[in-house]
Amino acid sequence: MQRSENLDEVCYPFIHEHGPLCDFEVITDELCGNIGAAISLMPKEFADLHADLQILQPLAFHLNGSLRGRLAITEADINWACERLAVYREETQGRTDGGFVLPRGEMPVPFLNLARSGAKKAIRQMVRIEEAGGEIPEVLPRFCNALCNLFFAMILVINQRRDLDEVPFTSKSYGARTRKG
Repeated sequence: MQRSENLDEVCYPFIHEHGPLCDFEVITDELCGNIGAAISLMPKEFADLHADLQILQPLAFHLNGSLRGRLAITEADINWACERLAVYREETQGRTDGGFVLPRGEMPVPFLNLARSGAKKAIRQMVRIEEAGGEIPEVLPRFCNALCNLFFAMILVINQRRDLDEVPFTSKSYGARTRKG
């Protein structure tokens, strides 16, 4: 494929690249969009979550450019995310007892679940980039892992504040008797 000379027909300058870097940028662009959707759907009574998402959305775009451009995610960003995670975990202590739950909840929870998955996709794409010979600053996958956990904690907070129970999930694949090796 060739890039069109007509800029109206070019959505992103690197969209026709071969290799995994552009895919990382598309994944993190989607992550940023899902955070934006969660922001716009966040009820006023969840001002703390809204404020945190307002901080996280630009960080998702900083993550986006941190491989092709200058590294823009810092240790301070990870520390902030982990501090917020601790606050939300304390609020929901014992909510899931470490078990798996089905990803459910009323708006904006579905977008937070999509953001959580987007953070996982970004990590997996960084694995692909590293496999292809690219260098991944260790701060980036650490940040994405913290994001994933933070989005999940936010979901638990929203559901708890709305008096909605989590729906437990018991895997038939990974139970104690079915695990391999």
